[in-house]
Amino acid sequence: MNDRIKKAVAALLCLTVLAGPARADSTLNLNLPDIGDASGGTISPQEERRLGEMFMREVRQSLTIVDDPEINEYIQALGYRLASNSENQSQDFTFFLIQDPAINAFAAPGGFIGINTGTILASESESELASVIAHEIAHVTQRHLARAFEKANKLSLPTAAAMIAAIIIGTRNSQAGQAAMAATQASSAQAQINFTRANEEEADRVGMQTLARSEFDPRSMPSFFERLQQAIRFYGPTLPEYLSTHPVTETRIADTRNRAEQYPPRQIKDSLTYHLVRAKLRVLGEPNPKRSVKHFAEALKSGQYRNAQAERYGYVLALLGNGEYDLARAQVRDLLAQDKENPAYQIALARVEMAAGHADKALAIYNDALKLYPGNNPLTVLYSDALLQTGQARKARDVLEKHIRQRNPDPGLYKLLAEAEAQAGHPAAARKALAEHYYLNGQTDAAIEQLTQALKLQDGDFYLASQIEDRLRQLKEEKVLETKR
Repeated sequence: MNDRIKKAVAALLCLTVLAGPARADSTLNLNLPDIGDASGGTISPQEERRLGEMFMREVRQSLTIVDDPEINEYIQALGYRLASNSENQSQDFTFFLIQDPAINAFAAPGGFIGINTGTILASESESELASVIAHEIAHVTQRHLARAFEKANKLSLPTAAAMIAAIIIGTRNSQAGQAAMAATQASSAQAQINFTRANEEEADRVGMQTLARSEFDPRSMPSFFERLQQAIRFYGPTLPEYLSTHPVTETRIADTRNRAEQYPPRQIKDSLTYHLVRAKLRVLGEPNPKRSVKHFAEALKSGQYRNAQAERYGYVLALLGNGEYDLARAQVRDLLAQDKENPAYQIALARVEMAAGHADKALAIYNDALKLYPGNNPLTVLYSDALLQTGQARKARDVLEKHIRQRNPDPGLYKLLAEAEAQAGHPAAARKALAEHYYLNGQTDAAIEQLTQALKLQDGDFYLASQIEDRLRQLKEEKVLETKR
């Protein structure tokens, strides 16, 4: 890896503390880079993207990434809507959700933006959620990460080493990590704080412009800040992660409020999908299905909800999780009577039928829905999974291979394809697909091992063998570069 990439890795590590998640489950396996020479200059967008991909593989190893296709489809659609109205519409973005009840969001090099599920549940409108994502998009389009890299170039090696050590300590004990960071930044702390505040102010200003262009309510940004600030007294000495990495002050609230007032008032209606996703997250976040059923039943009875369809949808999912299939079926049919082409409701009914042992009905529902929404990712993923459950591996493989060619790499899709290939009797192809799953999850060694085994298992298929050999060479070369960083 060249010197500029090494230095950028150091900058990324610094930002992991200052503007990213404070916790991780494993120590970052990175050698200390040489960052004493600032002559390298700002990293290019291509280098940023490569760094982001490396970062993403680390994240997949350390944090729990939400793999629900419906929820992911929503967050991607919302993110792309905002990105298409950002300051740099040519910038590539990847949006992902972390299973964590804490309120937090962060940006990484190359347009990778992570949002905690707790942020969605804490929002009181879709515009509030959009304001958080727009803010993080602005960090990327304004190249704050690249600017931080320039600043990190000027840090001494001992300071950089202390910062990295603080991060590693923080993976085990966040309070100890923060204490170590505070103890090692004496001379440069104020400059770094001022720099971070400038970034936050610019991200607020640019993010608000993106909100308005995307037809969300700019006033949602100061409203969200105000509620976060009011919540501080309930947390005591332990602040929500977002408040630690994105400090909310009276000045910042006033500034965003003044900027928001410059836009004409408009009535913004939340999308139904926003409410459906929040309902699903509430179900997924409740480990006791009976308690979940009770929550939604009482809300529907009392009328205490924001959206009636979303509350009933949550009730359906809770009933499904509790094994009450007949009642779940009746409830979802009520929803379909109101909106018969809604894919979320069709998926819910198909899932109920599969769980109730009516696989033929479930497959028919998926098949009909895909005729209405060809290429829909949640429908395709769940249809393929249902095909696998019913022994139709070859058909599932064909569906998945076509779908993967049309989408960005997704570890979940490759894992499903590996299962389909294995069930179809293609062990070499199964290991090849599993290698991609491991690689995208940051497990390069495991990916190389899978490809090595795939070469031994391929049975005279010259085309497949060539593909495996090419990919194996690529990963081995990348592994050499990673060991040199």
